[in-house]
Amino acid sequence: MITQEKRSAVVGYWFEKAEESITSARREFGAGSFSFAMNRLYYAAFYAVSALLMAHKLSFKKHSGVRSAFHQKFIKTGLLARKWGRLYDQLFEDRQEGDYVVFISFEPVYVETQLDQCTQFLEQIRSLIPPIPE
Repeated sequence: MITQEKRSAVVGYWFEKAEESITSARREFGAGSFSFAMNRLYYAAFYAVSALLMAHKLSFKKHSGVRSAFHQKFIKTGLLARKWGRLYDQLFEDRQEGDYVVFISFEPVYVETQLDQCTQFLEQIRSLIPPIPE
């Protein structure tokens, strides 16, 4: 069993990684490295969702577990709009393609749109992370 203090530290750690990842995505976008920007956008969302789940005493070892729990606990229940679930899924698919499909390229306008959407996504996630009493 994890203590409230440790859970709070882990939540903070994951959300800090989310913020670092979105900052990195902005740098990659600015450098014209669109596949790398998409990778960082997915990880920004993944780390933010991991923080949210940990704040609610949930933790998973695989991306599929995080994704499934996110949909089950926050999208299907209406705590977050369905568009955020679709964004998370699309970022996952884009990251998969960018990392593993040969000759894949992303259009700058698309990446910029996803960057804006992911920034809003992080704000939505942050609003659902309750303060953890110490």
